[in-house]
Amino acid sequence: MSGDFTVEDLGGGITRVMLHRAPVNALTPAFLDALSEFYDSAAKDDNVRAIIIASGQKVLSGGLDLKAAQGFDHADEMEIVRGLNQSFAKLYALPKPTICAVNSAAIAGGFFFVLGCDYRIGDTRASVGLAEVRVGATLPKGPEAIAKAELHANDLRKLLLNGQPYNAEQALAAGILDEIVENDTLMERALKVAEQYAALPPNTYATVKAQLRGATVEAIETAMKNGANAPEGGWFSDETKPAMAAMVGPA
Repeated sequence: MSGDFTVEDLGGGITRVMLHRAPVNALTPAFLDALSEFYDSAAKDDNVRAIIIASGQKVLSGGLDLKAAQGFDHADEMEIVRGLNQSFAKLYALPKPTICAVNSAAIAGGFFFVLGCDYRIGDTRASVGLAEVRVGATLPKGPEAIAKAELHANDLRKLLLNGQPYNAEQALAAGILDEIVENDTLMERALKVAEQYAALPPNTYATVKAQLRGATVEAIETAMKNGANAPEGGWFSDETKPAMAAMVGPA
């Protein structure tokens, strides 16, 4: 698959995807494409009854590597937009139960591991947010559609226009997290929840999930066919790289 994550069979039809791209699971086209390949494979594997997405790093994901992104050319911008659109659309549409174990931060693009999953468990350090406005970037069409479908309008307003994250309690109150557990019990609880989901009738689950998310997935797929993976003029604006530099600070 990829050195950026491992896939573990935990028994009972439960698969754990452990993100291992040190230090903060920063997103790259290769990382996202490898995850897309896994999602495609898992969707067709009858032995996979539930999937846990978790992190072996200090955070779930910090989104893009802002230092690297400052060196992006037009082709690089298009590749990461394509990767974000395709990979998170596949996660969102995956016809298997998905459980996200949120350790510490899930920010910007990394937030979509949370929003793409069916059940979200945070530890007490969990924080989630959409920092795009602070780095002068807009949401690609896929993540935009998922955010609009999964977040209440008031939370979308605050997270997207302010760029500041919610802590674990705020995320729980907003319905972004389904529960909060102590840090040392996060994986234990994720496994218990996965066992419950794995016991559900798989074909019925897939159908009900498609009823719930199908319109959003179709809208993303249509947008990609109509050029969303290669937006005219690129993804970044004249404001983006200076804003990224300001966020990162002096080298």
